[in-house]
Amino acid sequence: MAWRNLGRNRVRTALAALGVVIGVVAIASLGMAGAALQYQATQDLGGLANEVTVVPGEDNDEDGLTEAQVGAIQNVVTDATVVPQKSDQTVIESGSEQSRVSVTGVTEASALYDVGSGRAPDRLQSGALIDSTTATELNLGLGDPVEYDGRLYRIRGIIDSGGGFGGPGGGTGTLVLPISALDSEFYSTVSVVAEDGEQATRIATSIEDRLNERKEVVSASTLADVQEQIESFLGTLNLALFGIGSISLVVASVAILNVMLMSTVERRGEIGVLRAVGIRRGEVLRMILTEAAFLGVIGGVLGVIVSFGVGLLMFEFLVGDATLVFVWQSSQYLILGFVFAVGASVLSGLYPAWKAANERPVDSLRG
Repeated sequence: MAWRNLGRNRVRTALAALGVVIGVVAIASLGMAGAALQYQATQDLGGLANEVTVVPGEDNDEDGLTEAQVGAIQNVVTDATVVPQKSDQTVIESGSEQSRVSVTGVTEASALYDVGSGRAPDRLQSGALIDSTTATELNLGLGDPVEYDGRLYRIRGIIDSGGGFGGPGGGTGTLVLPISALDSEFYSTVSVVAEDGEQATRIATSIEDRLNERKEVVSASTLADVQEQIESFLGTLNLALFGIGSISLVVASVAILNVMLMSTVERRGEIGVLRAVGIRRGEVLRMILTEAAFLGVIGGVLGVIVSFGVGLLMFEFLVGDATLVFVWQSSQYLILGFVFAVGASVLSGLYPAWKAANERPVDSLRG
């Protein structure tokens, strides 16, 4: 009977279901958009949160970190990779083109840099690495020479743009050379590569406690805390987006309430006849609530299908991996949208169902 009653006015039923579809799409799409942003932020910071950067502190009397201080850091850190670095600036020329780059001297290049072509050796003793942006600008490739301080170095690897703790940034490119190529007496930075953010935080604290007994000789920092703050912010953003999407479903619920009220008014005499021949109040109540639930289920299913398609496109364009729509972090919004749609529809049908079930049969028949 409930299904038949919905088919009496198909246009009105379709419009009510369309409102539910829009609400579900709004909830699921905005939720998955937040999940995509959170995933992207996690990926961007995931390779950095486990690294500690040690630089000279405010009370350091030298122009950088001394050999003794680097040795002290290596003594403190026994369960992670310690990579001392020296830095400089230079201009690379290739034909008529030139580009200003930051020069970083390291030994264990593979610990800090991800290369898209070539290789970053564990022990960089000869050759150079260069970021892909600068290589493209200067039309440089593997095996081509670059000059620094009067010496030529062959390119052994092309660094992925944005990859690695010492990757390109600040508007300049990156040139990685053997640490022996830089004749500076002091180290500019020491990077410690830990297993995860929690270990990185412990290492940073241990380094400062051991080397900064009376003065701030060194400063150790990590991006683990920054990552937690960003994830917390994105979690709050997801809730806000979910709330915004829910407004659409609330509006759809009002439309369902209107449909149910109009339907019960039009069938007032029919309901009176049903009550007169022995149909109980509870059965009338269940019938009308079932109609409302049907609207929620139909709109919810269609909304989930549309939202699934939107999610595939969204993850493909924002993240580059459409299959992430199947991950619980994003697919949960499809389930939430469907459950919310059915729940809101049933709640919208409560008052019309109660009103129809509690009207006296004689009054319904008179009407």
